[in-house]
Amino acid sequence: MSNVTRVNLWGFVNAYLLREHDGLTLIDTTMAQGAKRILAAAEDLEAPIRRILLTHAHGDHIGAVDRLKAALPEVEVIISARDARLMAKDMSLDPGEPRQKLRGDYRGAETRPTRTIEAGEHVGSLLAVASPGHTPGHLAFLDERDGTLFCGDTYSTLGGVETSARRNPRFPLVIMGTWNRPMVLESARALRALEPARLAPGHGKIAPAPIAAMDAAIAHAS
Repeated sequence: MSNVTRVNLWGFVNAYLLREHDGLTLIDTTMAQGAKRILAAAEDLEAPIRRILLTHAHGDHIGAVDRLKAALPEVEVIISARDARLMAKDMSLDPGEPRQKLRGDYRGAETRPTRTIEAGEHVGSLLAVASPGHTPGHLAFLDERDGTLFCGDTYSTLGGVETSARRNPRFPLVIMGTWNRPMVLESARALRALEPARLAPGHGKIAPAPIAAMDAAIAHAS
């Protein structure tokens, strides 16, 4: 049985429930309206949500975090330290970061992370992997048990596998929220180098055996 359950809202944005030894890790939350669907999916799995792990701070990924935290007061909320600032609506750039406008929906949240993480740290079976560019502190997560890569918005699969460094006319939403395209492309290459067995994006279906498609997406954006 797969460790992963995809929870899709409105046909275009995903959250994932990942089974761990102590219950479930929720990766991203979709929009506010997704909270009921996520809670129902966890109930179907007959396991508690122990932690909410966020790839980045855009509103379509953190949108339900306040409602979920209200329903699950003991749940952990985890995000990169860099995007935790964006979650708190601090839009300042760090010294050395590209001086480009932060794009996308930074509606923020009342919930504050219970802890922050950096690349190289583990959350259960997941390895945090730096993937900046779409947002400054974007993280991807590799399930080291089966090679599933939760890539957030570095790649999407709606209308075909593409990086968020290139405009996909079949799904332009992701590129509209991208902060720095060259940085996204470097992150896309770094994620490809992990040779994931499955690619689980924020937008689109899970792609099995994605290496060739990732190579093509990188070539399209280069």
